[in-house]
Amino acid sequence: MSLACLPLRAAARQADPDDLLEAAIFHWMDLAQPADAASAKTIAIEARLSRAAGLPSEASGATVDVRYRWPDKLRASVTAAGEEHRAGRDGQQLWVHQPAKKFGLIGKSGVPRFTADAKSIDKSVLPPFELPIGKFKMRAVLLAVESSHAGQEKIGDFDCTILKLKVMKLAAELIGVSTNAVIHVWLRNDLLPMRITVNDGNGLDLQIDTISARVSRPAPDEQWQIKPNEQDKIHTVALSHLTRFMEVGPRLMKQEIPTLPRVSGEKKIVAQSGRGRLEMHDGTRVLFLAGSPEDMGRQHGELLKPEIQDVSGKILYGIGVGSSFFKGNWFFGEVENAQSRVVKFVDPRVLREMDALADAADLHRQEARLSNFFPELFHCSGFALLGKSTADGHVYHGRVLDYLRGVGLEQNAVVTVYQPDDGRHAWVNLTYAGFVGSVTAMNEKGISIGEMGGHGYGDWDGKPMAQLVREVMENASTLDEAIAIMKAGPRTCEYYYVVADGKTKQAVGIGATPTTFEVVRPGEAHPKLSKPVEDTVLLSAGDRYDLLSARVKEKWGKFDATAAIELMSRPICMTSNIQSVLFVPDTLDFYVANADGQNVASHTRFTKYNLNELLKKKASEAEQTKAEPSKKRTTGF
Repeated sequence: MSLACLPLRAAARQADPDDLLEAAIFHWMDLAQPADAASAKTIAIEARLSRAAGLPSEASGATVDVRYRWPDKLRASVTAAGEEHRAGRDGQQLWVHQPAKKFGLIGKSGVPRFTADAKSIDKSVLPPFELPIGKFKMRAVLLAVESSHAGQEKIGDFDCTILKLKVMKLAAELIGVSTNAVIHVWLRNDLLPMRITVNDGNGLDLQIDTISARVSRPAPDEQWQIKPNEQDKIHTVALSHLTRFMEVGPRLMKQEIPTLPRVSGEKKIVAQSGRGRLEMHDGTRVLFLAGSPEDMGRQHGELLKPEIQDVSGKILYGIGVGSSFFKGNWFFGEVENAQSRVVKFVDPRVLREMDALADAADLHRQEARLSNFFPELFHCSGFALLGKSTADGHVYHGRVLDYLRGVGLEQNAVVTVYQPDDGRHAWVNLTYAGFVGSVTAMNEKGISIGEMGGHGYGDWDGKPMAQLVREVMENASTLDEAIAIMKAGPRTCEYYYVVADGKTKQAVGIGATPTTFEVVRPGEAHPKLSKPVEDTVLLSAGDRYDLLSARVKEKWGKFDATAAIELMSRPICMTSNIQSVLFVPDTLDFYVANADGQNVASHTRFTKYNLNELLKKKASEAEQTKAEPSKKRTTGF
């Protein structure tokens, strides 16, 4: 039976379930996107999540108040766990308001995207609200839904018809939802929902109750504006920063990273750029860069353009902008202030490399620079095993990177081999696309280093940690030279390091702040390291340090590469373990593991490389391809 010409109340009483469901959904679609602005009405719905089994406990009892008018007006408020969060759109402006944090943002065009570049004026234009699908496609979707009457019920003042909905088995399997999922909808006579329940048969059991729902004449324009309190700090920001967050943020929750297969020995060249090239070694990226800072930046940007854009977007507009709402402080304001303080301490060569990278990767130069500030926040564990603690006399330097697993850095991991042409040391950086500093590295002289973050956040008047690590790699030939470079500073915040020297087979732990510098030798005790072990340097925190010390004592004198890798397994590594690396600096071997969609890094495949072999290959192949046209990369991996 067609419902197109029936009054809504009659439709609700007379329709079969399929027609009633279609009529209700089409009615909602007409309200959301009417034929023209003149016929647009204000929709106001207030609802409560009355049952939230399968969701975090904070969700139970949460309320939402949404007001909407096509084509460009929206105001929404969510209250959960006693805290209210507001957001809205007023024409060409987006806004967010967190009253409890006394914090808010107004995003609009016409303002600079970056404070360091007054010419970076945002020219974003918001389109009208638009439904993701039209009625024709919606009809096709509804063909996959089984609907049936489930009775009548009066809720408050409203008589409701109950519809039971179930996605057909084949459609459920295609879209990846439970074949046992059942939805019940309580429809008022005006086809607005009064209650919705969802049970997926796998523990998710939700009930959403409408507190009020009404359709009225257009509300006054001031109803759609942010309404801050007197003490609130409201930042006016580039509109594109908020629209990029809306684009990138949801992707952070959906990371599919396959597990690497067993090592097969397969190696292939993917693309070339000048003297640089990108290779795949057993499913892992190996990036070779050579020449001046501008050369290496351009090669990096051309060879890893999609990955660099992905990493930069996730860091700045996903994690960065998203952190603003947790902290109640505008991320770009915070990171740009920090950068303005550290930039004068950064080697101009590094800045030139970043800018060349940005130009080649189609990023704003400030995006590349600000993304490179991100490693300053890493936290981790590390160790060095040497002398009598090992079974074979080698030095084993382990580094566990525990930070932000699952937000999209893992699939952009890269082994980057640098060969500067100005007499600085060649070195390898275990990193992510777009980063030119380092937190985990080894150079051709057998100096390896891994960093662990501490406290002191905000002490930015010095060399960024990741640039200081790079300086060690490019200039230190001995352990003493590495210590001297790090001691000279000037340094930022609080960081800890394990540094090893393959030639002398020695290692140290370093604790450094802007004003203090401490060196711990193998087997030495320290107030923060109360369980030293002979011929080892062990750095971690809390219970993980105690367990690391106990594991080392248990296998002392028996460590080889396999045992050293096992040392980094849970719970020495945290659930946030995104990368784990083992250096053998006296042979220039190194082993790298990156987290996948199911496992922390230390529980995935470790891939073995040798820096000396990579450099030899790089030098010989660079000569052969110097005069050849660059092989451009045309697709992703």
